[in-house]
Amino acid sequence: MITVLDPDLSLPPSRYYPVDFYKLTNRRASSPLAPDLAVPDRVLAARATLNRRTAESATADTRAFPPNDAPPCVVQGAPSNFRVRQGSVKEEAGGETTRTAVNIFNRAPTPLPLFLPPSIAQSFLESVNIPINKPVHHNGDPVDVNIPESGSCTCCCHCGRTDSWRASASRGHRRARSYTAPRTGISELTGVQWDPPKQAVVEVPKVFAPGESPLEQLPVEILDEIIAQLALDSLPSGYAPRNVDLINCLLTSRTIHVATINTLYSNITIPHSSIFSKFLTHVSEYPGLGTIVKRLDLSHFTSIGLGRSRQVNSEVQNMTSRTLLKCLELTPAIQEVLLQENLDDDIDENVLCKLFFGLSKLRAVDFCASSSKPFAESFTSAVTTLIDSPMNLGIRRLGLHECFTLPSSVFEILLPRLPQLTHLDVSHTRITDNALASIPESASLSHLNLGRCTQISGGGVVDFLTNHPAAKDLVFLNLSCDIARYRLLWEVDVERLLPALPTTLRSLNLNGAKIRQWHVSLVLPLTKHLEELSLASADLSVQDINSFFRPTPSSSSPPSSPTSSPVRELNAQEDPSAPWIEPTLHYLDLSSIPAITQSSLFSTSCVLLSPTSMPLEVIELGDKAISSLRECRNTNKRLGWVVKELGRRGWYVRDTNVAGGNQSGRRSWKMGAMWWGMRKCPVAWGEVGGLYGHYMFKK
Repeated sequence: MITVLDPDLSLPPSRYYPVDFYKLTNRRASSPLAPDLAVPDRVLAARATLNRRTAESATADTRAFPPNDAPPCVVQGAPSNFRVRQGSVKEEAGGETTRTAVNIFNRAPTPLPLFLPPSIAQSFLESVNIPINKPVHHNGDPVDVNIPESGSCTCCCHCGRTDSWRASASRGHRRARSYTAPRTGISELTGVQWDPPKQAVVEVPKVFAPGESPLEQLPVEILDEIIAQLALDSLPSGYAPRNVDLINCLLTSRTIHVATINTLYSNITIPHSSIFSKFLTHVSEYPGLGTIVKRLDLSHFTSIGLGRSRQVNSEVQNMTSRTLLKCLELTPAIQEVLLQENLDDDIDENVLCKLFFGLSKLRAVDFCASSSKPFAESFTSAVTTLIDSPMNLGIRRLGLHECFTLPSSVFEILLPRLPQLTHLDVSHTRITDNALASIPESASLSHLNLGRCTQISGGGVVDFLTNHPAAKDLVFLNLSCDIARYRLLWEVDVERLLPALPTTLRSLNLNGAKIRQWHVSLVLPLTKHLEELSLASADLSVQDINSFFRPTPSSSSPPSSPTSSPVRELNAQEDPSAPWIEPTLHYLDLSSIPAITQSSLFSTSCVLLSPTSMPLEVIELGDKAISSLRECRNTNKRLGWVVKELGRRGWYVRDTNVAGGNQSGRRSWKMGAMWWGMRKCPVAWGEVGGLYGHYMFKK
């Protein structure tokens, strides 16, 4: 039997052939065809034979025609005008079975363009109106048979076109059709011209020879500043590695290695004796590294965490007076040495003489809380050598905080030999009025801490602050005292001192001073440039403190001092016609003031917790007030304030996320400290931690 097609019945001829199914669907030749596309092998062979015999056959085989009254056969899934008639099979001489499509009008047989068994339904084989005998490209253009079949075009014609070929714009005409889902075998006629995906252009980085990269060609000063930005000023915690980025930079190149070494060894922080031993061994092996060291920070040094006591730690012989002296000898260019009480037994006379007389570039030294008897004796012996010597020291920042065992004679000998002094912390020491007045006039003090000094008088302090040239540009001043033992400033001292304070002052601590209500007019001008003000134990009311943050009605004037003269009182009063200047206070210490309680702070008559007091952020209070506020969680949340405690101190802090305000407490005069209300004067730039942080914010 043969299948006869009627060419006059306007059947849209097919664009693709079944044998091209693998190319259109990206399926392997070995993969089985779909059930509706399972074409027998004999049909494929018959097609090849039919195409070869077409030119030889001139007459149609009359046996292929069925009787005239035979009903037409309609293929499943074909259009209604697609009629198929039954025929017969012709046996050829070679034994091949050929199935031909015979023209029903006795025309010459034509090659079978498409074999459609009676049970095949259309799946991915769509039709387009183009000539059957002319294969086409994806865009519908006829194939040029002269082009060799060696190109990369993926269409069934193998035209030889490249993947980057693209036809010109259609300019309003319908574009060529193409399939868009070749992987699934389902072709969708979109009418959109297909563009091959564009490959991303990958730029190959330029490879530089060693030492010729742009970073390495920078000047040494600029490169050092860039590498210094990678140094993390983080506090040592345990044995975790620090500055990992700088360690990685050591392996980059020779130029970067040198710049990184300068940054790594400029500031040396020693938290444990084992680390000090490693550093000393390394510097002893490579003495050139010792010349890079600018700061030796032992403020975090402790034996806690090593599993041994202080006595056992001394037996290890890692940190001793001998090794400390050797370290100072290997670092001749050192500028800052930060020591503390955990090392006072190791700071002998030789170490002190090396610090004072053997390091010409030393600018800052701190002996925080060193108060052991061996330290006091060694310090006295080292300073006594200066009695008959006209030698001056180059130290500019000196810290003797809590060194209360040093005799008063030490200060009278040492302070006159410091002509360039800028920072002096002698809190809780035996300094006297004579020693304070012996500071050279060439000094320019910006930070002065005289808190809890029992050997000085209020009159001597006021005379020094009002008359001495070295105290004209103060920024930080601490005159606090413990009223349980003594009082430094009385009413007369306060009246003399407050009008003479410089406008450069940013932090003023008057805790324990005898401040009365009539001193408010003297304190008010200071609130226009101060950022920290401590008035603990002052005799003030809530209305007096409110006057720091809002103008007082002209009808109500503060009472006058019973001991002040009319001229001094006239100068102290503020001009009523002057415009109101907003305060600059961020921190206010109101501890031990009877009028300041939890109920008075929550009262509507108090403006401290309202936005009127901005930029006030921190209020330090006593233990009793902090305990009461700690229980008022809902009220604190509603007002936008929180309670914070550290050590023996407690603060009522404004929640800046709710009320807004300054998010950072860093100031240049704090030299790295971030919190408000510091009690210890810093002598070096850096993050505050360890024992220094304890004395600065906890105690």
